[in-house]
Amino acid sequence: MGSFVISKRFSGDYKFEYTSRKGKPIFTSAPYELRMDCEADAELLRSKFDSCSFLKYKTAKGKFYFKVVLNDALMAVSRKYSTILMAQKGIDEIVKYGARAEILDFAAHEVEFDD
Repeated sequence: MGSFVISKRFSGDYKFEYTSRKGKPIFTSAPYELRMDCEADAELLRSKFDSCSFLKYKTAKGKFYFKVVLNDALMAVSRKYSTILMAQKGIDEIVKYGARAEILDFAAHEVEFDD
């Protein structure tokens, strides 16, 4: 089963990634200023995978990726795949396991260090 992993970017914004059963990132969300907004969208996406559209694209260098769209809103962009079949396998895993994915919030457990 895959999981949503919420973490903080170096810029200070938050993001969520959906990782496969093997721990490899499949897609990453746009940046969020507030952690609670990031968590809310991860939960929304998890509960609505059956309503998502997966739009497939090809880069100029021949790599394949997809965008996850829910209600006309771009929710996430996948990693780059070497073949269209591998991209489709990523989509298939999301559809099959995404609704049961747990949400891991690593951003909530950050420790601030003084300089």
